[in-house]
This record gives sequence, structure tokens and C-alpha cells, in this order.
Amino acid sequence: EVRLVESGGGLVQPGGSLRLSCAASGFLFSTFNMHWIRQAPGKGLEWVSTIYSGSDNTAYADFVKGRFTISRDNSKNTLYLQMNSLETEDTAVYYCARSCSGPVCNYKGQGTQVTVTA
Repeated sequence: EVRLVESGGGLVQPGGSLRLSCAASGFLFSTFNMHWIRQAPGKGLEWVSTIYSGSDNTAYADFVKGRFTISRDNSKNTLYLQMNSLETEDTAVYYCARSCSGPVCNYKGQGTQVTVTA
């Protein structure tokens, strides 16, 4: 059974930082591209970032480029998202996901809430 469990969300002021983690199990983590997607209040899911298996190349949505960094530790079956220079517009539930086409994914976790507010 594929299991994705996010952690690390919280309340932070604009300009602050958070590091999200996602513990994966039930599949061979190192062989899959992994993604972060998010859903802001009252809005649909949107793709945030991808890290590719093997090469560890990365891709980012324009609205997080230069502020967020995705990474993975295959020895720990864990995906990360380092979020710096957070903005109020980054307030959302963040999901770790697998097997995605854009923001539509076959597997995602329960999500972790990130709230950016003064």
C-alpha cells in the first residue's frame, strides 16, 4: 500500500521559512518522480515542484522559483520542501504526491497546513 505522510507545516510570518517532510512507504521510493502540490483556501490543487528519480533534476512553478527547494533522501524514503521567503499567498495545504500529471495525482498524503500571516 502506498503511504505518504507529510509533516512540518505551521504558522509563520511573511518572510519566514518552513521545511516540509514527507515519509513514503509501500513502494520503491527511489525509482519514482515525486511532487509537491498545494491547495489554497477556496481554490483548486496546483502543482508546486517535482524532483525526478535517478537524475534528481528539479522543476518549480514560477510562483515559488527561487524561494522553494525540493530534495529527497532515498536512504530514508523521505521527500522535503524547504520554503523560504514565505508570502501570504503561500498559505495552503501542502501535499506530497506520486504519479502526477500536473496537479492531478494518483497518490497523495493527507497534507500539512502552512499558514503565512502577520
